[in-house]
Amino acid sequence: MVDQLPHHILFYDYAQDILERRAPHREAHLAGIRAAREAGQVVMAGALGDPPHGAAIVFRGVDPSEIEDFAQKDPYVQAGLVGDWHVERWNVV
Repeated sequence: MVDQLPHHILFYDYAQDILERRAPHREAHLAGIRAAREAGQVVMAGALGDPPHGAAIVFRGVDPSEIEDFAQKDPYVQAGLVGDWHVERWNVV
C-alpha cells in the first residue's frame, strides 16, 4: 500500500565551519526536530556526509509553507550555520 500523504524533504547546505560553531545551537536544533517527529510531522532526519556538509529532514503530511516556517525558525538557520536550504516534494513509490 502506498502512503497517500505527501512527503517533502528539507535540504540544508551547511556553512563550511559548522563543526566549529554549532555547539551553542545544537541542542535547540535537535529539540525542534524531535518535537516535529513526536508530532508525527518528521519521519527521519540526519546529517549528510562525514564530515557533514548538509542535512535532510523528511516530512510527511506537512504543507510546504509549514516546512519553510520550520526552517526559518531553526536555530541553525538563524545562527547562519545553514548557507542555503530548500524544500522538495518526494514522490514515494
